[in-house]
Amino acid sequence: MSQPFLTINDNDSLTLSQSLQYLQNSGKLQDFLANILRQYVIDKELQSRDEVNSNAAAIEQAVINFRLERNLSDPQAFQTWLDENRLTYKSFHDQVSNGFKRETLKLAVVKENLEEYFQERKPFLDSVVLSRIVVDDYEMAESLKSKIASGEGSFEALAREYSLTTERRVNGMMGAVSKATLPDTLKSTIEGAKVGQIIGPFEVEGRWCLFRIEEFIDVTLETKGIKKQLQDELFDRWMNEQLKTLTVKMQIGD
Repeated sequence: MSQPFLTINDNDSLTLSQSLQYLQNSGKLQDFLANILRQYVIDKELQSRDEVNSNAAAIEQAVINFRLERNLSDPQAFQTWLDENRLTYKSFHDQVSNGFKRETLKLAVVKENLEEYFQERKPFLDSVVLSRIVVDDYEMAESLKSKIASGEGSFEALAREYSLTTERRVNGMMGAVSKATLPDTLKSTIEGAKVGQIIGPFEVEGRWCLFRIEEFIDVTLETKGIKKQLQDELFDRWMNEQLKTLTVKMQIGD
């Protein structure tokens, strides 16, 4: 008889195969297996990298930092936190240690390709902050542009009065838009424009648009959050490549 994998209400039990069958029936089995395989790949890679596993001092510092960041330096507060999270000190230490090792592994895996990947992704990361006025016909768009140029009306006031999109409520402000997602004609014009300049009209999805350049946002690897975002993306790409090399067989039946 198969050993129970889960016991429910002290008298009902599920075997591992029954539990996997439930996951399969609910459509969650693939995600469950993917998480297992990702951890398998990480553990295998860690076994081959002594520099990650041997840095005991750095691991202990990561444990200390974890407690300090969460105001858990007081022993009683820390014990209460462990109890609330159903952790022993060993399981807590193992979690922090494993997290530190995974992060160190990620940095080691991606460091050689990070600069090249940044250049590849930069067109999608650079953005421009735009405001716009959207109307139904070209003549109206040209008329509004002339009014702005002559001082008869401000961009903001005309956006509130005439624009057909919801941005009219905020003076036409669209916010930051990735340059790579812009239509080619708009993108090429923006590249040569200056902050404050009004460009257009451009036809977009059957309507005519005037755009005002509010700000250019050109990222570097030092821009807040960019390095970590790219490291995570590169590590995911590396992980997917590793997963493709695995041959996996599974038997659900008892």
